[in-house]
Amino acid sequence: MPAERTATEHPAEDVSRGRTVRRTVTVLAVSVAAATVYWLSNPHDFFDLKIYMKAMRWWADGNPLYDYVQPDRVQGELYFTYPPFAALLLRPFVHLPLGATIVIFTTLTLVAVAVTTWWLINRASALTDRIPGWYALGLAVPLVLAVESTRETITFGQINMLLVVLILTDLLIAVPAKARWAGVGIGLATALKLFPGIFIVYLLATRRWLAAVTASATAVAATLLAAAFAPADSWRFWTHEVWATGRVGRAYYTGNQSLLGLLNRLSAPEDANRLLWLALVLTFAGYGLWRAARAARDGDELTGLTLTGLVGALASPITWTHHVYWFIPALVILVDVARRSPDPGVAGRRRTLLALAGVMYAAIVYGVVSFYDWGFAPVPTDTPVEFVLRNLYVLLALLLLVMLPIRRVEPATTLASAAGWPKAPTGGG
Repeated sequence: MPAERTATEHPAEDVSRGRTVRRTVTVLAVSVAAATVYWLSNPHDFFDLKIYMKAMRWWADGNPLYDYVQPDRVQGELYFTYPPFAALLLRPFVHLPLGATIVIFTTLTLVAVAVTTWWLINRASALTDRIPGWYALGLAVPLVLAVESTRETITFGQINMLLVVLILTDLLIAVPAKARWAGVGIGLATALKLFPGIFIVYLLATRRWLAAVTASATAVAATLLAAAFAPADSWRFWTHEVWATGRVGRAYYTGNQSLLGLLNRLSAPEDANRLLWLALVLTFAGYGLWRAARAARDGDELTGLTLTGLVGALASPITWTHHVYWFIPALVILVDVARRSPDPGVAGRRRTLLALAGVMYAAIVYGVVSFYDWGFAPVPTDTPVEFVLRNLYVLLALLLLVMLPIRRVEPATTLASAAGWPKAPTGGG
């Protein structure tokens, strides 16, 4: 008769099972905390997505697309401001119930968050070498979902994560692998929304000439495709509406976390000096892109594209909080570098990077508009505390342009390694 199993016969198995249970509980706790942040923060009820769908219905009924307007208590009036190629992709959704459209947009955004987060943490060896991939991803995704930019993207019904997927697919997969289609993702993103065009500049700064040409040609081809379907609307957008920055929103509003927003909040109710703004943009964009090119030369594509995204956020006249995704890869880089080296000689630097990461994460979860109503009147920031709080993302972006570390990374040699696809199991719980 077999002896009865004792508690000490399989200690390694018991330890592994206990560790898995603890990790599962931790992931669930973090997920509940992220859901609580959504519950407490400012709900938007898919406000932007509803505007898109109303504009598409207006357009489908035979009206000029860029004539669509609706009153708004924050911005005065709201228009459809995306390029015609974005309208071309959105128009089929008028044939679906609004509820179905909301489900599709939300599901795609959640999938995009999971995929891009997996790519990011796979470029941070210090985050994944000691723990299983499922645990790293299970912790990281709720943490990303709790950030204000992600919350605003989901609850407004925005398309930002689609753009992030296109950009990261290019710069983390296609460009390092020297794929023939490198640049296509950035080109499509630029045709959908002008902001990603900064990454074409990055390709030029890093001397990826073919990828830059491919990105530019793709953006032009997508734009011409939209023009073939909607010539009058395309002509109007590219000759007039693209320059009408007042259609996008009021620059002084706290939700605009760009250099122009900061300057307008200082000078409100007067408009900021545009020559001063241009000088600041050229200075910080030049410095940020120089550091991004350095990072790319050292094989650190993640830092290069992160610096470029931060430059784009600073330089754009209007940068809403849901546009500033780029703090998320910056956090991954900071924590990765801080945890990499056990050398006591760099302990002070490690503590500084971890402290910066902690403060930055707390800041981007609390955000600048989700939990505090700054009002909509053009009131200047006239105290130091209010200046910091109303320009938090701008100040963090400027700090990161200087402090974000550049890692020496071996260049990826295969498409699979560039994509961050799962490694073969090496054991462990």
